[in-house]
Amino acid sequence: MKIVVVNGTMKKGVTFKLKEMFLQQFRGNAEISEFYLPKDCPTFCAGCTTCFIKGEDSCRNSQHSKPIREAIENADLLVFTSPAYVMHTTGAMKSFLDHMAFRWMPHRPHPAMFSKRAVIITQCIGAGAKPAAQDIKDSLSWWGISKIEIFTTNLMTEIIWDKLPQKKRTKITRKIKKLSNKFARINYERPAHTKSKTKLKFYMCRFIQKSVRKKQGSLDSDYWVEQGWLGKRRPWKR
Repeated sequence: MKIVVVNGTMKKGVTFKLKEMFLQQFRGNAEISEFYLPKDCPTFCAGCTTCFIKGEDSCRNSQHSKPIREAIENADLLVFTSPAYVMHTTGAMKSFLDHMAFRWMPHRPHPAMFSKRAVIITQCIGAGAKPAAQDIKDSLSWWGISKIEIFTTNLMTEIIWDKLPQKKRTKITRKIKKLSNKFARINYERPAHTKSKTKLKFYMCRFIQKSVRKKQGSLDSDYWVEQGWLGKRRPWKR
């Protein structure tokens, strides 16, 4: 089993602690690869559209984004973590997700995404954990992932784990371990179920790609033809 973790910050604070608790029972039984942002993807997307027009490997920042992308495509379980910064995910996480725009369903989604599972872990002081998680979920769902679980918690007044009230720590620990147990029981040899909402997005994008191809064609529409998706093949049927 392969797990890939994309951390939205290099800081080893409460978010790091929650991620470690989630992964604890997987260690020794799974191959875990971790990436820390911004260290592992320090460059911003410039919006040059090169990935759409010439291909993702033509991006001037592909030397940073490509290793993370390929690890994600080969993983069985994805874990994304981020504290909330001003009610949203970290800038480093947003920057990486921008580099993955060509993998959104209207463009060139990887077929393996439709069978993957993902966990998003966020926390904050006060409000913002849920919007931060939604920032990440928006991208993952448009990559084609249907099975996405979100763990959020609000710390209210303290940002240091060991200084949290014991009752609060116990509650959070119980909650994250319950989620971990749930994902540890999954048979990852079986692909995740693709929900109707994801299929609807796919058919909407399929209609767009068929229309584009009739007019002038593009790298994206050629990709859909190669995958057989403009015909009878579907990414969730293997």
